[in-house]
Amino acid sequence: MAKFSAFFGKNKFQVVSWSLTAFIAAGLISGALMWRNSATSAQALAPLPTSAPDKEPATVVMPSLAAPEAFVSIGRGIQLKTNIPADKPRYKITEYRVTRGDSVFAISESYHLKPETVLWANYDVLQDDPHSLKPGQILKIPPTDGIYYQWKENDTLESVANEFKTTVDAILNYPGNDIDLTDPKIQSGSWVMVPGGEREFVQWLIPTVATGKSGTSSTSQSACPGGAVGSGAFSWPADNHFLSGNDYWSGHLGIDIAAGEGAPVYAADSGVVTMAQGGYNYGYGNVVQIDHGNGYSTVYAHLSVIGVSACQSVSAGQWIGSAGNTGNSQGAHLHFEVRQGGGFINPWFVLP
Repeated sequence: MAKFSAFFGKNKFQVVSWSLTAFIAAGLISGALMWRNSATSAQALAPLPTSAPDKEPATVVMPSLAAPEAFVSIGRGIQLKTNIPADKPRYKITEYRVTRGDSVFAISESYHLKPETVLWANYDVLQDDPHSLKPGQILKIPPTDGIYYQWKENDTLESVANEFKTTVDAILNYPGNDIDLTDPKIQSGSWVMVPGGEREFVQWLIPTVATGKSGTSSTSQSACPGGAVGSGAFSWPADNHFLSGNDYWSGHLGIDIAAGEGAPVYAADSGVVTMAQGGYNYGYGNVVQIDHGNGYSTVYAHLSVIGVSACQSVSAGQWIGSAGNTGNSQGAHLHFEVRQGGGFINPWFVLP
């Protein structure tokens, strides 16, 4: 003990110096360990670096939660404006002013109607004759196909429906008629639309009863002696092979072929002329009719020049006159009809 005290006393400075050095070293080591642990913790908490995202993200298929049909949907693109239908439903009559070059066929087509509908709605103006169309006339254009009808005093829904071959429900349920379904009464004199209705035409027909050389004859007999007989193979009666007005339909039993004033008109087949007559002729104007001797006959109307005479034999393609604007006509053209066995047939059925 005495030796330790002597040693400590003698080396007191060295002991203190070494102790202080050891303390400092321990502190440094401890601090280094603490810093290392802190850095490791921070690194563990930091998010792992990622690569740049793909241009197109991967498709992830989600698990189905129910039957597949329960989640069927219709895709719809984003649209900034609402689409408004170009053709809104029309339930009321509109008016149309006829201009030069119009035809019942073209007017009805522009309104998406049958030509019969327009003709029926304007009997007071056209008298069921499409050639009565004149510039300046005001036509009533129905909103749908059928009959535009003025109610009479003793009319009933059933009688009107039967007359025009439609149903009571069609009249009652048409929105434009504004009929009170709880008390369906229609006042006499009021106008109603009969959707899908139809009626017979007051036909615009040239007489076909044989009366000698006066110019008229039927297709089944002729007052003229025998002559050329047609082959049944028809050719075009004009140089143009397209229309300039009305087509064939139930209210117009022929076609209006484009032909200017003075354009040549030809016999569509061989036969005997049974009518070659000038004048108004029920609206046909200057007209030629040919009996082809095989059940067919043809009519050529509105001529400016008649180049044949009654009972004359003609051959297919022979010049018989010139197109014009006579009779009930608005603008030069050739009105061409084909009749068979006394009835009318569509010329398109026989023309090449």
